[in-house]
Amino acid sequence: MQLILASKSPRRQQLLAGLDIPFEIDPMDIPEDFPEHLQGASVAEYLALAKSKGYTKPLNGKTLLTCDTIVCLEGEVINKPTNLEDAKRMLRKLSGKMHEVYTGVCLRSESGENVFSECTKVYFIQLTDAQIDHYVEKYKPLDKAGAYGVQEWIGYAAVERIEGCYYNVMGLPLSRIYRELMGLY
Repeated sequence: MQLILASKSPRRQQLLAGLDIPFEIDPMDIPEDFPEHLQGASVAEYLALAKSKGYTKPLNGKTLLTCDTIVCLEGEVINKPTNLEDAKRMLRKLSGKMHEVYTGVCLRSESGENVFSECTKVYFIQLTDAQIDHYVEKYKPLDKAGAYGVQEWIGYAAVERIEGCYYNVMGLPLSRIYRELMGLY
């Protein structure tokens, strides 16, 4: 089995390497727009499938892995921030609340595609403006859904608890992907 990971994310690359499945990296840029009527898992799955359809190179017997991670707070999709002030605004919204992290995944081979998602609940403590400013200014989380990386300072200091897959919050539900891949072959 060989995979093609169509992602620029160094976190996803590092996580996938831990499964000991050979893969190559072939990133692409696909707009992350979605129909407004979609919510939660449907958004993440839609975006993962859109990325898969945007990959037009031949697979040559390999399996393409595309994914997208979103954060949902009380039904609102919170994607990546546009700038540092937007990141601070997002973190103020998440402060003291539970939110859901959805990662949509598409595994596509020459014999078909498998689209699924994983959901993890993340509980944040109440954050001060000074804590939010510190995190955003030092870590600049502009490439992260919800404006945070759970593997960084904010995850250590502000995440009270997690229900579900920790690696899903980082952007790749490894156990689920592994199980799905083993079912394909």
